[in-house]
Amino acid sequence: MYWYKLKSLPITAFLGGILLISGLPSCRPDIKQSGAVLKYVDISGFFKTDTAKLTKLNPLVNKTVTHNGVTENKTVHITNWGQELNLFIQSDINRPAWKNSYKIQTSDSLIVYQAKYPDLRTTRIVIRKNGAQIKWVLIFNHTKNLLYETREKLSYFPDSAYLIEKWQQVRLMGRNNYRIEGILNSK
Repeated sequence: MYWYKLKSLPITAFLGGILLISGLPSCRPDIKQSGAVLKYVDISGFFKTDTAKLTKLNPLVNKTVTHNGVTENKTVHITNWGQELNLFIQSDINRPAWKNSYKIQTSDSLIVYQAKYPDLRTTRIVIRKNGAQIKWVLIFNHTKNLLYETREKLSYFPDSAYLIEKWQQVRLMGRNNYRIEGILNSK
């Protein structure tokens, strides 16, 4: 019977490949690729643009990292701003499935998005603007399942600072608190 398994392996791989290829047309493009109008401020696009700008400027960053009360501080050049600000980028709420999932409150200088449903990861976004220019962004994320609960508070001040505060409770492993603060220094 061992030879049967060897001979059937290429057939199994071939059939698996066909199934994979037949499923590709069902993949949906990102909302930005489809040309649809965004309902909410383009958080992901804003942070991708800012990470490209920061990569080009390559500023010195006074970075302080605290994990469960233990703090370390260094002055560094961030080599991958996309990774550094990834939690901000992942907080994009412009997915087609979430089109009507957030209440919007606006004033002359403030936009607030509040989740209508408790199971949404990004629960609140507050954006302070001066005209078309974003002055700061505050994002609240929350995830809870059988294994863990995580809360994040993300603060971003373009061209000057960012702050990531994360509280995590993992079943059987306990609690972790993280705080990452970056202060950008001009050259």
